[in-house]
Amino acid sequence: MHHDTIVALATPSGAGAVAIIRISGKDALAIAHQIFISVKGKDLRQQKTHTIHLGSIVDDTKVIDQVLVAVFKNPNSYTGEDVVEISCHGSTFIQQQIIQLLLRKGCRMAQAGEFTLRAFLNGKLDLSQAEAVADLIASDNEASHQIAMQQMRGGFSAEIHHLREELLNFASLIELELDFAEEDVEFADRSQFTDLLQRIELVLKRLIDSFAVGNVIKNGIPVAIVGEPNVGKSTLLNALLNEERAIVSDIAGTTRDTIEDEISIDGIGFRFIDTAGIRDTQDVVETIGIQKTYEKIAQAQIVLYLFESLMFQDLDKNYRVAIEQMIHNYPQKQFIVVINKIDLIAETQIAAIREQLEGLPIQLLLLSAKNKKGVHDLKNQLFSLINTGALRNNETIITNSRHYDALHKALEAIQKVSWGMQTQVPSDLVAIDIREALYFFGAITGEVTNDELLGNIFANFCIGK
Repeated sequence: MHHDTIVALATPSGAGAVAIIRISGKDALAIAHQIFISVKGKDLRQQKTHTIHLGSIVDDTKVIDQVLVAVFKNPNSYTGEDVVEISCHGSTFIQQQIIQLLLRKGCRMAQAGEFTLRAFLNGKLDLSQAEAVADLIASDNEASHQIAMQQMRGGFSAEIHHLREELLNFASLIELELDFAEEDVEFADRSQFTDLLQRIELVLKRLIDSFAVGNVIKNGIPVAIVGEPNVGKSTLLNALLNEERAIVSDIAGTTRDTIEDEISIDGIGFRFIDTAGIRDTQDVVETIGIQKTYEKIAQAQIVLYLFESLMFQDLDKNYRVAIEQMIHNYPQKQFIVVINKIDLIAETQIAAIREQLEGLPIQLLLLSAKNKKGVHDLKNQLFSLINTGALRNNETIITNSRHYDALHKALEAIQKVSWGMQTQVPSDLVAIDIREALYFFGAITGEVTNDELLGNIFANFCIGK
């Protein structure tokens, strides 16, 4: 299946200025030669790699388009095979005419991610680098782009490969000892091996811990905006997004469903969720919206608990208790208590609010969402809550749940090996646990793989990549 020649549109579908059609496989040059007439009479099959040629795509005597054709000869191409890229005009009609012509000449339509799959199978990328290609395409902020680039360049792969090589060397010595079991000899230095196991365990734990940061950076940090009706939640969302995303009204209970949108703050994606106001109500639809509010609080990493400044003038209500109850119900969440509409109260009243909420385990911010006063401070506050130290230091950060799972299993195997060394378990049993750890290391980079795993990974890619 992976020995035939494939074709796909490498640029987004639809009309545009230019479209690129990519061909890869052993017959790529021969097939392209059949339909391409160079303005200088060149034979594509005889041209040097990494060259571009002007000419026309023709179907018998019919000229379809004037194009540029780029030639990449194996093994110096993305897939490791002969690759031809046709840059044509971006008409959807032209795109389809050229692709259909290539199919008639012997190409097959590429499956999702098949070009990158071939790059992996031909040793141009390891599996974690191939997965990073999809992450790079999907990156929509600076941080997720930085992590994907670091992984695609092989930073994570190199770290895992180095650990696996060191472990493999000791495993070989222990396996050798088993061959000489009757002579009772030791080839592996047990103290050095113990030091290696401790070092591997520390690295694995660091990588596993990095997933907490990497996952939210990759998917956006969910921030729930909650509070009673009419405190300005929708106005705050609009101010944060700098657009009229949510309906704003003086009528209580306007927002009945959650509204979500995302912005980037200093390169980190934050996904804001405007929720229905929390109150006792007999309205069935509004009640459903309030239930969804509690669901979104549970899913969020950060909660903006919003109050209107004038609420604190109601001496019959103690909003400190409401905040304490919310913190008690969601102890794992990071809370920023936001006092909105501060333009409606005096400085002395602002000081009184601060005094009333003093000592609570919260971040406190006062602003006017309507006038956008204090909104920039809120963005800075949100960014400060995210641990970006590893990102700033260009450390390896895990974003892939498959890698996270494999690292966990590798750590469990390494801990079994350590326990076996401490309790003097027979070497043949220790060797089994070492082989298990090596298996999970190999599963990350693709040294150990199977068709089902590859199918699951590359099915998530776009066609043409």
